[in-house]
Amino acid sequence: MYAVIRTGGKQYKIHEDQVLKVEKLEGSEGSEIEFNDVLLYSDGETVTLGAPQVENASVKAFIVEQGRSKKQLVFKYKRRKGYRKMRGHRQHYTEIKINSISA
Repeated sequence: MYAVIRTGGKQYKIHEDQVLKVEKLEGSEGSEIEFNDVLLYSDGETVTLGAPQVENASVKAFIVEQGRSKKQLVFKYKRRKGYRKMRGHRQHYTEIKINSISA
């Protein structure tokens, strides 16, 4: 059994008991969240494709961790001009564990 959900502008193929990192979601660690934006659902035999979403389908998960990813360095450089600029960026994320997929 698997499904494709949309959250944070991205699509994820998920199955039960999977742990994954998604864009930051509201909520505290240990709280349960529900995704209603299910684009595809499969129970192993049949595949249901939404147009654009599967009717009455939902995915329940709980938040494992709220955190920030490793620092991404942004280095700008122009040759022969002495121009150098170094910046960093840390993206916020939410780590979730999928409890159940229902349709």
